[in-house]
Amino acid sequence: MRDWQGKRYWLIGASEGLGAALAAKLSGVGAEVILTSRSEEKLNAVAADLPGRTLVVPADVTSRESLERAAAQAGDVDGVVWLAGAYWPFGAHGWNAEQAEIMADTNFTGAMRLAGVVLPTMISRDRGHIVFTGSLTAYGGLPRSAPYTASKAGIMALAESLHADLRKTGVHVQLVNPGFIRTRLTDKNDFRMPAMMEPEEAAQEIFEHMNSEAFSKPFPFWFGLVFRLGRFLPPSLYFRLFA
Repeated sequence: MRDWQGKRYWLIGASEGLGAALAAKLSGVGAEVILTSRSEEKLNAVAADLPGRTLVVPADVTSRESLERAAAQAGDVDGVVWLAGAYWPFGAHGWNAEQAEIMADTNFTGAMRLAGVVLPTMISRDRGHIVFTGSLTAYGGLPRSAPYTASKAGIMALAESLHADLRKTGVHVQLVNPGFIRTRLTDKNDFRMPAMMEPEEAAQEIFEHMNSEAFSKPFPFWFGLVFRLGRFLPPSLYFRLFA
């Protein structure tokens, strides 16, 4: 169990849904939370409901300069949680080039930008905690989700590689791969979503993982197990089942 009292955690993508729920969880155990997204108005509304110290720092994750300015405003932090995401449900059919690029630039390249902003300081002081939010979709290709799935697979590979580099240092890298969470993003789906979680449930899962020494956590457990086992299937069987 970590000592959260007085720690400063920077949450990227904290204006609603999972990010807001995790901010409430961390604030409730005594951490100061720095809240970032593009909407200052939404961030202020989240901050107003938190019991502890907060700092609102708007930023655009598609801009390295914007993230650098936000990092300077945030100051010295003990940890960072990447929660930002964009999503539209489509694949090869009905491909939308603009939306696909937004998903790639927000979900994956945004995470790369954040790593470039925060990791050098963490590595130089040999202390820090960075948590990346991926998705169960990262474990394999799925229909009607090519841009989103690709961006989340990139996050998983990024987190795994950084963990490989830093696992014997004072910088702790973690990855969470959630399933379906009820947000404005999943509201866009017109298909059945098994094991749907509320943001507060998912935030509790992430908080428990952040208190552990483990690297990755796919959840919900049984639903995540389906995706993880799918990686070991021969392609002919995998696509017969998952596509």
